Amino acid sequence: MSTLVERAEALAVDVRCTDDDLSVVFSDGRTVAVPLAWFPRLVGASAKQRAGWELIGGGVGIHWESVDEDISVASLLQPENFMRLPDKALQPTSRAQRPAKKAKPVRAARR
Repeated sequence: MSTLVERAEALAVDVRCTDDDLSVVFSDGRTVAVPLAWFPRLVGASAKQRAGWELIGGGVGIHWESVDEDISVASLLQPENFMRLPDKALQPTSRAQRPAKKAKPVRAARR
């Protein structure tokens, strides 16, 4: 027996930016607020530029033309899958911990 499962997809319906947060209201009623610091282009934008957003793909993303920024709904709902969060910074590795490179064979010159 097979069962058909309709995939529910959250779509953005409204967006608000403050100096500190980006808040997105979704079609299912949820509101997600994330630090504006995640999006350096928006941090550097004026209030007027931040207010100049448009929904793309019927609400699967948000676009700011004046600052050339695009944010997907998926990245807001599961940021760990799309961006390196501040507490997930890359840890430096020493040369001893890096895998050794394989030496390339040396070919004899043709005569």
